[in-house]
Amino acid sequence: MSADSADAPRRAPRVRRRRGARESLAAMVLGCETLVVFLGGLVLYGLKALPAGIEPWWGIVLGSGFAVLLVVTSAFVRYDWGIALGWFWQLVIVLAGFLEPALAVVGLVFGAMYAYATIKGGALDKANAQRAAGDTNGE
Repeated sequence: MSADSADAPRRAPRVRRRRGARESLAAMVLGCETLVVFLGGLVLYGLKALPAGIEPWWGIVLGSGFAVLLVVTSAFVRYDWGIALGWFWQLVIVLAGFLEPALAVVGLVFGAMYAYATIKGGALDKANAQRAAGDTNGE
């Protein structure tokens, strides 16, 4: 260690933004769903479940691309439009059940988990805000 580095001012540690329960839970559901959607793309490829005239390898491309979209969406669930985009992806996965019925089941299961994450997470955030403000009359 040189004398110059010992005299240099130290940076203050970076303060992380507080994440609410809704944001954290929604991001976790979308993150877990990423793996399942990628594997769903492999299922579409392996079963050749895409419509006639579409090469089976497009199943892998669709699964991979959709997994990336879910990861990107999980970065924006702090905003209301990010939550809405997550709901849109849940609908798309359920509709993918027309290609392979198992994907509809995946969409319904993860849709229920996403609903719980966003609804209950929002309620937890509201209760925490009331508690922080010292207002516990609402419960």
